[in-house]
Amino acid sequence: MRLKTNLQKEPKHAELVSCVGWTTPEELFSGADDHIILKWNLINNETTSLVKLPEDVFPTDMHWFPKAATGGGKKAGSDLFCLTSTDGKFHLIGKTGRVEKSVEAHKGAVLSGRWSYDGSALLTAGEDGQVKVWSRSGMLRSTLTQNSTAVYGVAWGPDSDQVLFTNGRQLVIKSLQANAKPTMWKAHEGVILQVDWNPVNNLILSGGEDCRYKVWDTYSRLMYSSSVHDYPITSVAWTPDGELFAVGSFNTLRLCDKTGWSYALEKPNTGSVFKLSWSSDGTQVAGACGNGQVLIGHILERRLEWNNFEATVTESKKIVVRNVLNETYDKLDFRDRVIKASLAFNHLVVATSAQCYIYSTKNFNTPMIFDLKEGNVSLIMQAEKHFLLIDVAGVYVYTYDGRLACSPKYPGLRADILNSQTVSISNDTVAIRDKADEKVIYVFDALSGKPLGDGKPITHKLEVMEIALDQCGPGGERRLAIIDKNRDLYLTSVRVFGTDRKTVKLGTMIMSLSWNDNTNMLAALADGKFTVWYYPSAVYVDRDLLPRTVFEKEASEFGNWLRHQIFACAIFYALRDSKNNLRLLAPPGSDLWDVTAMSCYAKDYTGPFERHGVQFILNIKDIPVKDARNAEMALLCGNPQDAEAILLQAGLIFRAILLNIQLYNWDRALELAVKHKTHVDTVLGYRQKYMKQYGKQESNKRFLQYQEGIEIDWEKIEAKIEMEYQKERERPERPVSTATTSGSRTGVSGGTKPALRT
Repeated sequence: MRLKTNLQKEPKHAELVSCVGWTTPEELFSGADDHIILKWNLINNETTSLVKLPEDVFPTDMHWFPKAATGGGKKAGSDLFCLTSTDGKFHLIGKTGRVEKSVEAHKGAVLSGRWSYDGSALLTAGEDGQVKVWSRSGMLRSTLTQNSTAVYGVAWGPDSDQVLFTNGRQLVIKSLQANAKPTMWKAHEGVILQVDWNPVNNLILSGGEDCRYKVWDTYSRLMYSSSVHDYPITSVAWTPDGELFAVGSFNTLRLCDKTGWSYALEKPNTGSVFKLSWSSDGTQVAGACGNGQVLIGHILERRLEWNNFEATVTESKKIVVRNVLNETYDKLDFRDRVIKASLAFNHLVVATSAQCYIYSTKNFNTPMIFDLKEGNVSLIMQAEKHFLLIDVAGVYVYTYDGRLACSPKYPGLRADILNSQTVSISNDTVAIRDKADEKVIYVFDALSGKPLGDGKPITHKLEVMEIALDQCGPGGERRLAIIDKNRDLYLTSVRVFGTDRKTVKLGTMIMSLSWNDNTNMLAALADGKFTVWYYPSAVYVDRDLLPRTVFEKEASEFGNWLRHQIFACAIFYALRDSKNNLRLLAPPGSDLWDVTAMSCYAKDYTGPFERHGVQFILNIKDIPVKDARNAEMALLCGNPQDAEAILLQAGLIFRAILLNIQLYNWDRALELAVKHKTHVDTVLGYRQKYMKQYGKQESNKRFLQYQEGIEIDWEKIEAKIEMEYQKERERPERPVSTATTSGSRTGVSGGTKPALRT
């Protein structure tokens, strides 16, 4: 990735350029000490004068009214910008150049002004050390702080309920709520000159006179610190999607990703770059330069990789695809600028400012093309059967033939701040974390857009920082990985079976994660180690199995921001034998019981297993009723409530009763027997044996009540039990197995009376 910078042969401004701002990716405005606001048309490379300011007005900052506040569309009064100046005022100026209003704001220069993300408020900072909040019409709402030094930079928090501002060498986060305690920390060794707070990744960027730029989280933790530059850092700015940021200094423009990694360094002859501003699509950056120039940079050579294909954005309207196996190249030309691109699952999806192109890796000559409602696509995320596209107006799921499958919605959806950490897609599910309540995750059917299950979202106990859906297997077994505020990793089932959703904890100190695309292995950077869970769902079977399915490797040298992609791995695999039974295989020398967990959701299998649990698995295999086998698998996985629900739904009342007897759920066993008017004597008989075995007297009123009128005859009970098993053997569904239903089996899985556990 690199920046292609453009400068005019002769500066359009006669004096220092102090501020720049975009309205569309093709239209730019700049303000300078020559008192002129210029309008730049990047299509025909023309500049026109918008407004001539009074001689005593020197602009310091410019911010256009946010398009997101109008849902991305046109709205009366939205085409205006706030211009702050050295005369202590801020000015609301329309797109035609008409000054709507000038407001006395500060004593001394107004150094910065920013609209809130919903456009309802304006934030200003001044040379007098004050930070003020104003209404949309320019009425003072509150004065947030009074510092002893000038406030050079301010920024809104993602929800527009907090503000960030500089205080000398310190950064301060202050809530708009009265009496809220601010968060303050020393961030630099010199005066901080510029700050930016991205609403998507929730990270803070700062630059100062100590010649460093730094990345922070909202808890004042340092995520990245640059080396010392030759000159002070005079400008910083995030891209709208939070993936990249730009840093400006004297004759310097640097492009970095959010981890601080530097992609490009340009040394244009511009003097100091005082302000930076990104276009709404995040493909262009403009800089206000000290020598009267307006610097414009275009991001090029963004590279995507998938299997043996490599796609590179070589120019603003061109992508070159390379097949590394045969060294063939395909050159793709577009009518408009490329904004976003994604390469995965044998498809290349490209969003330009007007259209979306869908290419198959088998044929790059005939793409599927459809028009986009909004040109500002912020995210493309792919699954095997379809892909998700997000712009400022909404979330959309498309098939690879260009058909709109659905558009998931929920109250308060803010599509403009969604990113790859807060939204995920699989073949059957879309998951979106709610911004209003970060503990809530909404899950939708990927084909219809309807909420899954009973319509209730997943609610975690802490704020959720990152989510990811696994990509393989049936939808009924879909898992969602969650990283919460404490950086703990949880695994939860998307669909609810039985009484509740199963959520289990996998790890701690998780910095990033990724699902394998070809098998449901999960990889993460956890506490300085690169960790792979070969089969995370083993935790639903037996937590003791989980450590034996984990691979760890020291990765402290990668730092806190390792980004990884896990490719297909043949550690474990499955084959069907001649009888169509699923046989699990493992590499030679491996412990086969460690992979037993992988068979717990398979309905038919004949794998060679060892150690504890083998007898139970063999018993399950020989049960003649499929629903009973499924219930036993649920029981093996530690889900007795699910097991009972399966049995009752299938009409296997006898097995449901015996299940509760084996689990010593005596009240539930008696309740089922009485409700269905069957095997009441069986329950009472086993209850008597249990009490006698432990030398206790019956005290349960319900059991005492039924014992008075029912005679316990073990010959009749055993005959009834054998009759139940005979009915199961006569059912049409039988397993493909040569084993009999008699033998040494005991308990619910067997054909003889259950043995009481001691």
